[in-house]
Amino acid sequence: MTARLFRNFTFDPKADILSGITVALALVPEAVAFAFVAGVDPLVGLYGAFMMGLITSLFGGRPGMISGATGAMAVVMVHLIAQGNAIGDTLASPIENLGLYWLFITLLIVGAIQISAGLFRLGKFVRLIPYPVMLRFVNGLAIVIFLSQLGLFKTNVAGEMVWMQGTQLYIMLGLVALTMAIMYLLPKLTKAIPSALVAIIVIASITIFGGLDVPTVGSFIRDGGGQGLEGGLPVF
Repeated sequence: MTARLFRNFTFDPKADILSGITVALALVPEAVAFAFVAGVDPLVGLYGAFMMGLITSLFGGRPGMISGATGAMAVVMVHLIAQGNAIGDTLASPIENLGLYWLFITLLIVGAIQISAGLFRLGKFVRLIPYPVMLRFVNGLAIVIFLSQLGLFKTNVAGEMVWMQGTQLYIMLGLVALTMAIMYLLPKLTKAIPSALVAIIVIASITIFGGLDVPTVGSFIRDGGGQGLEGGLPVF
């Protein structure tokens, strides 16, 4: 019974486990970066990524479905959150983080629209989107992701974020170059293990055991005004 139930969830346990670990490790800094892009607390991005992945894995309808934080949504939500916070501050009884409430309601509406599109089988109309539009969209998303990562090349000096210089900058550039090299060259040698997972493990090991002074996800959150990473589930 257990084996049959397990087979209903995965046809390739090895690939699914490796991909799950890879996505879980890669999604943490991505969710934090996009949270800063959207102007919300980093923990909001982490909780959102966690819940989205959990719901998709339980109720998703396709084996290859991937869900996570996206730069496209983050950019769209920036104005919404900023305007909501501004209006909340001007009310007779000010409401803190009103933009976050607006974001929650907006995402509920987006989810309802997506569910309706699925029920009425409107996905076929995606074929009507011109290829140049899709290409520009993906290119724009790549630019957003690139820009969101530039903050990691800044360091906190006397309460002010400044660009890295000297040895610290060279170490960061070297780690980035090594990561890109692993992800590009490893698939040419073997595809048994995801290159992204190998890159994360190798670079993290070099950083930890080498005692390198480089920004981490926790320090990135603290420099942005957060409290760092703390274990636990969200409290409502």
